[in-house]
Amino acid sequence: MTTHLPGKLGDPATTLATDPRTDPRIAKAMALLGDLAPGVQEIDPNTSYTEALQYCAAFEQAAAQMHPLAWQAMPEFPTVTCSESVIKGVDDHDIALFIHQPADRGDDPLPCVVHIHGGGMVLMTAADPTFVRWRNTLAALGMVVVGVEFRNGGGKLGNHPFPAGLNDCASAVQWTHAKRADLNISTITISGESGGGNLAIATTLKAKQEDWGQQINGVYAYCPYISGAYREQPASLPSLKENDGYLLGKSTMQIFVQCYDPESQHTTDPLAWPLQASTEDLEGLPPHIVSMNELDPLRDEGVAFLRKLQTAGVAAVGRVILGTSHAADVSMPDIVPDIYQDSARSLYEFSRSL
Repeated sequence: MTTHLPGKLGDPATTLATDPRTDPRIAKAMALLGDLAPGVQEIDPNTSYTEALQYCAAFEQAAAQMHPLAWQAMPEFPTVTCSESVIKGVDDHDIALFIHQPADRGDDPLPCVVHIHGGGMVLMTAADPTFVRWRNTLAALGMVVVGVEFRNGGGKLGNHPFPAGLNDCASAVQWTHAKRADLNISTITISGESGGGNLAIATTLKAKQEDWGQQINGVYAYCPYISGAYREQPASLPSLKENDGYLLGKSTMQIFVQCYDPESQHTTDPLAWPLQASTEDLEGLPPHIVSMNELDPLRDEGVAFLRKLQTAGVAAVGRVILGTSHAADVSMPDIVPDIYQDSARSLYEFSRSL
């Protein structure tokens, strides 16, 4: 009996739009919309740092072409109020925080999420419509959400390699903790998708190292980008080959790595790439949920990290959302609205349970 291997392991010509596992709604959208960054051609991942930064800028600009449609599709959130605070980072620079919360919240403390946006730690902004909508969606469920405008490794908020963005996220969590009474919050969950998932986990590791880990009550990482092994594509992470090119390709991810760590000095540092964390690094961390997408090149690094957490005795739950591509459950509200709402409710219920 012959077993057909999934995705590109079975047929290198398979795409996200043609893979039979893909949710039909996502497949239809991909056939119509095409690439995440239309018109941007992949380049040699061994390119120079300067060319890598140019690629990131072009990628970010191309992806932003969808922003007008996203703003047009944005529903009203009449039960949510938004405000902004600016805090000082460790390098005496300004960090903008976007705060979303229920307009009529009463007197009881609410769970809080510090949200760190995706973009491989090197592009996109917290003010982008996808992330604004996500914060509004969470706030409408009954949460306080603090979105962090951290320094990127590239793009219009760059060029600030590791650990600049990580330091900003740490500053945001510490500010939120210091403002627990003013914000009237009960717990702090740090959460993000893709590169934001990396920074959510890395901030928690940093907090443990620096002895302020008690400020974080839980971690919810969506499709975390945490291995840094996109050139090697190790056999232990088969999804890197199985789903290569499904929104994300190995060349693009490796170029993002170069922008984040230009001199390759941090390839084994768990604060840069949390999959490198040892059991000792992970012991004593707060509860985690690690959420993966079935058709994501990053799926198996999330699974591997979950198993490391469990080995270290951390309360950790994993979920794999079938039929979905990278971050689809938090970035495609009008394509798969049921999945989007389920992922939002999962974060809300987790935060409320801590």
